[in-house]
Amino acid sequence: MRIAVIGAGTIGSAVAKALAEEGYEVVATRRKTSKVMWLEDYGVEVSNDNKAAAEKADIVILAVKPNKVKKVLEEVKPAVEGKILISFAAGLSLNFLKRLTGAKIVRAMSNIAVLVKESFTAYTTDDLDKEEIELVERIFGAFGKCIRVEEEYMDAITGLSGSGPAYASVFLEALIYSGLKVGLPRDIARLAAAQTLLGTAKLLLETDFHPAQVREMVTTPGGTTIDGIFELEDSRFRTAIMKAVEAATKKSKILSLEIK
Repeated sequence: MRIAVIGAGTIGSAVAKALAEEGYEVVATRRKTSKVMWLEDYGVEVSNDNKAAAEKADIVILAVKPNKVKKVLEEVKPAVEGKILISFAAGLSLNFLKRLTGAKIVRAMSNIAVLVKESFTAYTTDDLDKEEIELVERIFGAFGKCIRVEEEYMDAITGLSGSGPAYASVFLEALIYSGLKVGLPRDIARLAAAQTLLGTAKLLLETDFHPAQVREMVTTPGGTTIDGIFELEDSRFRTAIMKAVEAATKKSKILSLEIK
């Protein structure tokens, strides 16, 4: 199977790499091909011709910025007619994408963890049959975990997991700097922070624990953790995270209104 990734930016190039490593025949396009020539080391064909790439592909993945989608789809419309088109463009609805092309549309949202095949990918579609759904889920399986959702949830998923690695990185950076502040060497602080976050996430995914249960397991009367929890609560840490996700979700909804 040949897959064209139109727009080999940060996410697009990660997607192309992951698919090539899973044995798919992949062509990735970008205006400045020199920036993604490293993909050739993974067997990806690099091109700056969107139309030609789409014509030769069985499935097309659109990974360009939302404000570039209309122009790109007008360019490749004849080449994607009747094919499965997977769009990673934030905020753009199935109906909007259908108006621009005669393809079978899948609206999806992944995140940068595609680079290590630990992404969370949510998708929605109303065009595909059972076999095509299975095919799309095999493709998304190359990125990490995937789930099919109703389209009404896509903006919220964009705000939570699409942008989530950025929030987690801010938290990790804060943990690392806090380690430096209390005297840890930089390499130890970095490893301790990253492994702690990874281990906690794995603990939640592989057990039935609620996050509050994990917190209570660590927090003992008069111990060290309760003092740290007190400072987080005093700083309205949870409120800040909730506001961040809400703001990103709103922006995703606004994008669909701004781009006609």
